[in-house]
Amino acid sequence: MFLPKAIYYEKNSENYELGKKLLQEYREKNIPCIEIENHNNIEEMRKKQNSEFPNMKQNLIIGIRKTHNFVPNHKTSDFLVPYTSSGCIAMCLYCYLVCNYNKCAYLRLFVNREQMLDKIIRVANKSEKNLTFEIGSNSDLILENTITGNLNWTIENFSKNEKGFLTFPTKFDMVDSILPLNHNGKIIVRMSVNPKEIIRTIEIGTSPLEKRVEAINKLCDANYKIGILIAPVILVENWREKYEELVKYLSENLSAKVKQKAFFEIIFMTYSYVHRMINSEAFPKLINLYNPDIMTGRGKGKYTYRKEVRAEAEIFLRDLMKKYFPNNEIKYIV
Repeated sequence: MFLPKAIYYEKNSENYELGKKLLQEYREKNIPCIEIENHNNIEEMRKKQNSEFPNMKQNLIIGIRKTHNFVPNHKTSDFLVPYTSSGCIAMCLYCYLVCNYNKCAYLRLFVNREQMLDKIIRVANKSEKNLTFEIGSNSDLILENTITGNLNWTIENFSKNEKGFLTFPTKFDMVDSILPLNHNGKIIVRMSVNPKEIIRTIEIGTSPLEKRVEAINKLCDANYKIGILIAPVILVENWREKYEELVKYLSENLSAKVKQKAFFEIIFMTYSYVHRMINSEAFPKLINLYNPDIMTGRGKGKYTYRKEVRAEAEIFLRDLMKKYFPNNEIKYIV
């Protein structure tokens, strides 16, 4: 379990059962608890330098989510839903959540979970069709669950509802607590995978590939719906060999049940100027993911792979999937 160096909390979070419980636990462990006015604007954090990024990740923020806007989505869900956490304690060098390091870097927990789940259920029940809600686009709920138990609580309460599905991605293997839950087939867990070396050197602080694959097999045995994200695809040196090794490993180590039922998503990396600045100062000895020879600007301060480079890589990956997973659906490649 993650043990933070300090807790920053909104005063009103103590009025919620989960907030009161968490603060009591951390105070009993003599962890400093610092009251703040707004989890979105912590002055002490805003003054820190890029080089302090890893240390900032050691803090935990507890607050109340004020905005509950559902964003339409047309990939593996109908809506992206702000849910019980934002940010992460891992340090993936490309993380899209790091939009502004002194606001999005650290893990923020939101204690008004009843309010958030209630809105999901109301929207689900009003719809004529079964909607799917993506609840993990702002954080990793498997990781968060080791601190709050929110995912167990969510599955137990949502599974009673007649309509709708919940889905979330993860890079972590700590799934044992959700295996015995009565999820009623309403939960879609999507495990993100990458070559072993990329996980070790770029997805810092996440579970190794072997553990992720073991978790996928366990979840499928527990009858969860399973998706596998090859994401983000990063065109590092010898990327073709690395990704073939990855897909071959999946083919050899995923259970027959997973290979029969799982779908895939493939997402190419988007990088940014913010990442470049943070990583150059916080992780100066690690790989530089910005490669001007194969990347180009897109939008404000963002980089993607050049059109012809990406097209070649997509053909390669599609051929790989046909070779090792000919019967599995690829939902999309972006």
